[in-house]
Amino acid sequence: MSNGKKISTAVWQRRLGQKKIAVLMGGISAEREISLRSGKMVCDAFKRLGLKVWGVDIRGWKDLVALERRRPDVALLCLHGTGGEDGAIQGVLEWMRVPYTGSDILASALAMDKARSKEILKRAGLPTAPWVLLQEKNERVPGSFTIPCVVKPNRQGSTVGITIVKQRSQLTAALRLAWKHDSQVMIEKFCPGREITVGILNGRALPVVEIIPRNEFYDFASKYVPGMSEHIIPARMPASHLKEAQRLAEAAHRALGCRGVSRVDLIVGHGGRMDILEVNTLPGMTATSLLPDAARHAGIGFEELVARMAYEALEDKA
Repeated sequence: MSNGKKISTAVWQRRLGQKKIAVLMGGISAEREISLRSGKMVCDAFKRLGLKVWGVDIRGWKDLVALERRRPDVALLCLHGTGGEDGAIQGVLEWMRVPYTGSDILASALAMDKARSKEILKRAGLPTAPWVLLQEKNERVPGSFTIPCVVKPNRQGSTVGITIVKQRSQLTAALRLAWKHDSQVMIEKFCPGREITVGILNGRALPVVEIIPRNEFYDFASKYVPGMSEHIIPARMPASHLKEAQRLAEAAHRALGCRGVSRVDLIVGHGGRMDILEVNTLPGMTATSLLPDAARHAGIGFEELVARMAYEALEDKA
């Protein structure tokens, strides 16, 4: 593996030149439309590179059968949310013996499960906000849990179903919304502060991105509607804080057993204290996405980024 070092154009062209690349997108999750946008951008990038690529909208088993018949040499995953980031499609591709980008079955499943990933981060000595997990709708919220808090589905992405609860009277509605999206709900201590994110490319941290959303927090619209958030690279922090954010991101990536690319979201509070919010194993690849922005700042254009992702997937299975 390259461990984040630059790969010469000649190397990846030679490795990918005659390979059949399938870009998996769409899916059946709440993030379907975003996945399609990510997938289209990635397909277009491979086409500009002159590589053999086709997009596959995974909506059911028939699409998987068709994929198996075409037998791609490598699959680049743009399937966000349930079925894409939770280890399901990774298991199918392992069974097909098709190399794929991103984390393996276990790391994908762990990162998608917010509560379990936080348990692992905590055991690894990494900072993350206190939380409780509700596994039954009639389960009572501990009275000791303080307001404000964040209520979220335990296994969803793109801030789907999330509410910042500022008054206890808002808690019932927030839980009702979260239960619509998952059979488990996590309640997390609200940590005010600056939102940052650190992309990881083959084990190495990319520049730290500061996120300034127009809305109250970095919600669905802030992520995917152009102009609804601003990305500042590098984040407006002392150099020592930037290095610490990158260290924490790399450590979280390793603790969950991630590989390839990931994106680690953090909150920076008073005095520079950082808490890890979550680890995303299949970051968005749209025009407004954070990982491509960070890579671009590091001198890695979008075409090179997707080529490196495919190259590393092949190298992992070599």
